[in-house]
Amino acid sequence: MPTNTLLWRRAALGLLAGLIGSAPLVVTSGPLALAPALALGLCYALAFRPAPGAYADSVLTAAALGVPLWELWSVIAQPLLEGRPPQWTVDSMLALFPALVAWISCGAIVGLLVQGRCDIATPWLSPLPAPAGPPPSPTRIVILGGGFAGVTTAQELERRFGPEPTVTFTLISETNALLFTPMLAEVAGSSLEPTHISHPLRSALRRTTVVRGQITRIDLAGRRIILAADQGGSPREVPYDKLVLALGAVSNFLGLAGVQAHAFDFKSLVDAIRIRNHVIDMLERADREPDAARRQALLTFVVAGGGFSGAELAGALNDFARGSLAAYAQLPPDELRVILVHSRDRILPELSAPLAAYALKRMRARGVTFKLNTRLIDARPGAIVLQPDEELRTETLIWTAGTAPSPLIQSLPAAHNKRGAVVVEPTMAVPGLPGVWALGDCAEVPNAHDNQPSPPTAQFALRQAKLLAKNLHASHSGGALKPFEFAALGVLAVIGHQTACAELTIPLSGGKTVRFSGLLAWLMWRGVYLSKLPGLERQVRVLTDWVIELFFPRDIVQTIDLQPAPAMFENAPPVPQRADVVVPTRPGRD
Repeated sequence: MPTNTLLWRRAALGLLAGLIGSAPLVVTSGPLALAPALALGLCYALAFRPAPGAYADSVLTAAALGVPLWELWSVIAQPLLEGRPPQWTVDSMLALFPALVAWISCGAIVGLLVQGRCDIATPWLSPLPAPAGPPPSPTRIVILGGGFAGVTTAQELERRFGPEPTVTFTLISETNALLFTPMLAEVAGSSLEPTHISHPLRSALRRTTVVRGQITRIDLAGRRIILAADQGGSPREVPYDKLVLALGAVSNFLGLAGVQAHAFDFKSLVDAIRIRNHVIDMLERADREPDAARRQALLTFVVAGGGFSGAELAGALNDFARGSLAAYAQLPPDELRVILVHSRDRILPELSAPLAAYALKRMRARGVTFKLNTRLIDARPGAIVLQPDEELRTETLIWTAGTAPSPLIQSLPAAHNKRGAVVVEPTMAVPGLPGVWALGDCAEVPNAHDNQPSPPTAQFALRQAKLLAKNLHASHSGGALKPFEFAALGVLAVIGHQTACAELTIPLSGGKTVRFSGLLAWLMWRGVYLSKLPGLERQVRVLTDWVIELFFPRDIVQTIDLQPAPAMFENAPPVPQRADVVVPTRPGRD
């Protein structure tokens, strides 16, 4: 059955389900609500393929979509269409509660109708299975790295090759999920649930074999990847014909052994959970600490590095810690300090000077302390050492000040730049290594747009992945390879409660840059990154978390800690080690 026919049939089913489900919405919100209800039905029918008989899952999933749509339509869009500004007060939200119930009911009806129609007429809505045949000898494409670059490459390869049996795809990752790192600071700041910013690789990839394992060696001569042995097993091997290197970057502590031993890293979901738990633990310990000097050290949180990661983390921790003081009546607010240490004369060097100055001013107004033109040179239990000569008593140090490509990349017999990234051709093929390609943070990719190396950021990595998949498909079919070319779209940085900075490039205006900040930039940050978050289910969960945050304070319940904290504590009780935790690499930021 042609694919276009199936899409038209599913679209018709979705529109019919949305029309029927719009009844409670029209009653509570008027006839204007018919349009978003139809959109809900259409999107649900096209995006989801429910399993036979899964009525509960379909109803609950579609009903959950009603929550973000209630916020977008009833809270924001409908008042604007009626010439009224949106109201965010508790009273106005309570007045819109019937509309929320109507949206959830609408989603439930849509899920029920779509599921029922799929069960009744499966052949009418599903393609016929492809005829079986003898499989040819496949070309094995292996991708190393489960970050933005690696996962996007695999998804694009699946799309371009389709069901073609002459090619197989394998993705090797140290974790079983894609971590959406731009929202990692919100997990550390208790705004988002940890699992809501991670998307399972096996759900994101349909025909790619996902292998979870730690890579110990790349055998170029034997064309195989050597993985560390599982407990009680032997090392595993994964053969390849074509290899894609998307291993990302790891923390670079610049040779500071004391800092590496005593600082929190900020790369993985485990790191964010540990930081959040540690902040709560410091508040608990300070609440029962009678000594003022000791209490001051417990309530001093130091972030090293003033780039995107450091500034966003400092803003999130400042909001979280100061907001949590309401539950700790014994703690004086003036004793809590969030200190950002940065070696340059201004934070956020990726932004223009006026926006960086605005960010500094707003964060200072909310209580963040800055130590600019200052280097962190050492750390020991309970204290850090700064240059110029200064020592700070603190029980919390978080390192965001440097990254380097994966050590596996630096061990390859290829040309490397000063960072240690492998230098590739404009097509992303690695010179001198046939069948090997590289992209993302671990590669220096020339950009034909300005003849400069591409920065190690997510927006470049995503575009590189799409072109690399196209070039791999072309090399397999004998087509021409294309060089990488991309003009940056701009940058966004959130710096605290409902405040962000935006610097956007408008292509139609000859590359003109637009800069703005404040609430509008914060709403844009949330909208842009929500749209980029992989998986509709995760988008709904994150949007629901944000809606809940409008009504309730951030949670201060400590969750299970998977690893011991760094040795910043003078009298901390021992925490059992866990040997099987692997810290994944983190792709660059937009």
